[in-house]
Amino acid sequence: MMPTILITTDYLTPGDEVDAYLTGLGFTTRHDPMRGPRRPDDLVAALAGAEGALIANEPMTEDVLSRAKELRAVVRTGVGYDSVDVAAAARLGITVSNLPGINANAVAEYTIGLLLAQARGLVPMAAGVAAGRWPRTDGHELRGSTLGLIGRGAVAARVAPLAAAFGMRVLCTGELPAPVTRVTLDELLRDSDYVSVHTALTPRTRHLIDAAALARMKPGAHLINTARGPIVDEAALAEAVRTGRLAGAALDVVDVEPLPERSVLRGVEGIVVYSHMAGQTAEARQAAGLDGARELVAALDGRPAHPLTKEIA
Repeated sequence: MMPTILITTDYLTPGDEVDAYLTGLGFTTRHDPMRGPRRPDDLVAALAGAEGALIANEPMTEDVLSRAKELRAVVRTGVGYDSVDVAAAARLGITVSNLPGINANAVAEYTIGLLLAQARGLVPMAAGVAAGRWPRTDGHELRGSTLGLIGRGAVAARVAPLAAAFGMRVLCTGELPAPVTRVTLDELLRDSDYVSVHTALTPRTRHLIDAAALARMKPGAHLINTARGPIVDEAALAEAVRTGRLAGAALDVVDVEPLPERSVLRGVEGIVVYSHMAGQTAEARQAAGLDGARELVAALDGRPAHPLTKEIA
């Protein structure tokens, strides 16, 4: 009897291309989409009897994994995997994979969109027109400005040539091909007109952009975050923008999603929060679904291509 696969990624649905691929191989699929917070007990119940799981940002804690008795493989239909306790999975003999670079192009294009929106004040301008005004505030051109990329992965590698095509000088904390210049984080913060975050969330990077880091940024600079919310200290960022130390921020990700009603980010002129959509294109979703399904099949067969647990087990 072929294994049962739980699918929680909300854009994957019964009868779609991914479902047809898996059922065509003889697997039984069960869809239980994640569309908000889910209690651990509910997740354990959803995992009951499943040997494989294609997941969104489900909180796969040690408690959940230890109670999913038949689970052998988990695949994140994306890049970030901070919601999964990979070390616990390794101890329990569960393979965990992600899909590195799967949505890099989508996130890179989105990042450039956020740069343009911040530079030209597009969101407050449109809001002003909607409110009956006709705002005519000067913006800034990207050409001749400096972009600092924190991170060296697939997204940063895609952003760099796009920014260079706009005539921007590009700095990076990691090694990327020319014309990118590798610098220290302090140098990047000091010299960049726009700082864009493209690093994974780890204990080392949590609140990497804290009050001290924000104070080292170039006065009047903008912060862009399409990585993970907790990399940025939101209270410190709100204060830096509110006081005019920084010009603004475009955040696709925040500490708690959806953004809480009492978030310190609300009502701060210059800070625009989006709804974690950087990687959400039709093309990226299709690729993530199919590649994720193939990776899960491979993992259940003992040959995953992108096992995060390999170095831990």
